[in-house]
Amino acid sequence: MARVALVIVSHSDLLARGVTELASQMAPDVVIEPAGGMEDLSLGTSYDRVDAARERAESAVGGVDGGGLVFLSDIGSATMTIESVLEFADCPDRCVFVEAPLVEGAIAAAVRAQLGDDLSSVASAAQGAASAFSSAVVSAPSMPSPAINGGAQPEKNEETVEADVVVADPVGLHARPAAMLARLAGSFESDITINGADASSVLDVMSLGIAQGQSVHLVATGLDAAQAVQELVEFIEST
Repeated sequence: MARVALVIVSHSDLLARGVTELASQMAPDVVIEPAGGMEDLSLGTSYDRVDAARERAESAVGGVDGGGLVFLSDIGSATMTIESVLEFADCPDRCVFVEAPLVEGAIAAAVRAQLGDDLSSVASAAQGAASAFSSAVVSAPSMPSPAINGGAQPEKNEETVEADVVVADPVGLHARPAAMLARLAGSFESDITINGADASSVLDVMSLGIAQGQSVHLVATGLDAAQAVQELVEFIEST
């Protein structure tokens, strides 16, 4: 089980459960607790429901080193409810509220949690989701890897491996296939890109809009670059 759990807070019980269902499909080993609506399931946010979700999530991840809870919300009073819960909860170093788009943030955080990332990394992934779909063109990040900008030279014993592969999955690299690819890419030490985007970021991969039959370009730079490209090619060809 992942060491970071998510709590999804929304004014709507259906919305919270829907986001939880979507993120869980991409990160089956991550504990994700929905906390939407009031006690009678009408629209609103409930301190008791959020706190109960916190307790369930916290008991699931326990006291694992580097673990904790990431809280995500939709709008308005949901944010204030989370802040009230955290004010009285005894988890100042293990409970983090992240202001991020609810759906994109939950997906990004869940995929990183599935990889076993610590609380800080999972929270950062959620926070970075805000700009994931801001443009149809994927821009290079401010601190690009050698595989992205080509400006830095690989360290000794590192190699750069490239490959072109045709996408086999009928739905393309969207949703669950994108999450599976991102998890696979994130399991390697090498920096890996797909069509210039960070292959370990599910949102970056999804933003490319890659369909079945399209050819994609993989670039990996690092000590395990050859193995990374080989496994990614096999995944893309066989999914």
